[in-house]
Amino acid sequence: MSSDHQSKGRSEIGEGSSRGGLLIPSDHPQQPPPAPPQLSRYESQKRRDWNTFGQYLKNQRPPVALSHCNYSHVLDFLRYLDQFGKTKVHLQGCVFYGHPDPAGPCSCPLRQAWGSLDALIGRLRAAYEENGGLPEMNPFANGAIRVYLREIRDSQAKARGIPYKKKKKKRNQKASEETSSFRMQQS
Repeated sequence: MSSDHQSKGRSEIGEGSSRGGLLIPSDHPQQPPPAPPQLSRYESQKRRDWNTFGQYLKNQRPPVALSHCNYSHVLDFLRYLDQFGKTKVHLQGCVFYGHPDPAGPCSCPLRQAWGSLDALIGRLRAAYEENGGLPEMNPFANGAIRVYLREIRDSQAKARGIPYKKKKKKRNQKASEETSSFRMQQS
């Protein structure tokens, strides 16, 4: 068959494009499938963290199934991550221990910052439950994890000479004004 004959045959049937043997009329334009919604930065990071933790469990000898994961695996994961840290944490014997602005370099190790670990645990705690884990079985919510993070926070604060102060929650400005005007009316 010549290409002329093929195009004639197609125009008799109806113009359009052929996909997988189907003729799609040109009055129905082909639309690409909708793209998946763009994930927020938090959601992307949570997914990346979840995948990293899953890979960490698979690389254990023997590999650990997520269903058998417990708080000790989480603690081991946090300790493993320390090798990739960028925060200088001075040891007690270091001349810069307890100084917020050290005057020079030292050989103290780089560690994961407490705030980074705390945020990571928050994301993994949420991801665990989003991926079908039961809240009461969540290894990221275990008390041992909170104790470990508190110890890291305190030791890093001492090493830097900066005490950790819990941020006070900002009160709603309108509620503060109403409270103060209520107090004035009472006096």
